[in-house]
This record gives sequence, C-alpha cells and structure tokens, in this order.
Amino acid sequence: MNQYVTGATIRALREQKGLTQAQLAERLFVSDKTVSKWENGKGYPDIVLLESIAEALGVSVAELLSGQVVRNGNVSANMLRSGFCVCPVCGNVIHSMGEVAITCHGVQLTRAETEPSDEKHMVFIEGVEDEYYVRIDHEMTKQHYISFIAALSPDRLQVVKLYPEGPAEARFPVRGVKRILYWCNRDGLFQTDVHRAIDARTHSARELAERRALEAAAKAVLG
Repeated sequence: MNQYVTGATIRALREQKGLTQAQLAERLFVSDKTVSKWENGKGYPDIVLLESIAEALGVSVAELLSGQVVRNGNVSANMLRSGFCVCPVCGNVIHSMGEVAITCHGVQLTRAETEPSDEKHMVFIEGVEDEYYVRIDHEMTKQHYISFIAALSPDRLQVVKLYPEGPAEARFPVRGVKRILYWCNRDGLFQTDVHRAIDARTHSARELAERRALEAAAKAVLG
C-alpha cells in the first residue's frame, strides 16, 4: 500500500490538537489500537477516512497529506502579497495571498518564487491614456510562451490569460497598479514594479499606434 499519509503526521497533529489516541479514535469510530498502528507505521488509514481524520485534527486534506499546516499571516488581505501556484500537468493557475496547501493532478503545488525581469523576459510598460499597456519581449510558440500577465494593486488583482502564437501583451486600468507579474512556461514567475519599468511619458492611443508602425517598418528594413 502506498504511504499517502504518515503516522508521524497524524501523531504530530493529534498532539497539537491536544487529543489522546482514544479521543481521536472515538471521533473516527475506530479503536485506539487502530490509531496506534497508524502512528507507528504498522498500517495506514483507509482513504475514505482522510476527510474525517483531517476534520478531527482541524486541518485540510491537503495539509494532512503534505504534513504541512498552513498558518496564514496575511490577515490584512493585501493583494500585493499575492502569489501563484501553477500546475505543471494541466497549467492550472491558483492565486493565493498567503501560504497554501494545494494539490492538482496528484502534484503538491508550492507558491512560485518570483524573479526580477531579465534580458530574456523583458517587460515594457507604457501609459496610454487611463491604461497601462504591458508588453513582454518573448517568443510565443507552442513550446515556449508567456502564460499570463497579472497587475497587482493593494486592493485588487487583474489577470489576462495568454495563448501560444498570440501577442504577449495586455492592458490594465491604471488605478492603483503597483506591480506586474508574468509566467513563462519554462522559466517560471517574473515581476517588476510599475514605476521602474514604465515609460515616463503618457501617450495617446494615436501616438502609440504611430510609434508601433515605425517600429514595425524599421524591423522589416533592418531585419
């Protein structure tokens, strides 16, 4: 039988909860000898009991399986503390504002560590009237692409999903935006503060269109 939950985890959580083996057994409608076997590695609980065990111990099933109890200190719910977990199997993106215990497709996910933008993942931010136009200088092939761009402010999160062979760009209302995050399917999560990356001028939509046309013409001529 695969060891999907350890006896050490059950013992530690039981003791933290201040329960005896007999008291935990009573809540689960099993014998205290059964709980003792679990904790000593001589047997494992039936998978149908996992939800009941987690409830009795005051944790989630994900925390029970991982052996890591989440204590979230972001009580102010500041969106600038946002983080993302990305499933390597299906690409699901899960947002959190603190520590989490999440599984997807049987994989234990962790919050992605952010890195500053670099020469391979350069970001350009321009003020266009009442919006930020965000562009990532990155290929968008089916094998290597930017999956999403997010704009963070203290009280909100805005996310634009991107797709291979599409443009690596997005627009966000200016209001309160302090930070831009974006996910590369190969290299992970990158971030930049808006005030460090933004073009100091605010352009009209017409000026921006003319500038883009000149850039395209120059690229066609110079290669």
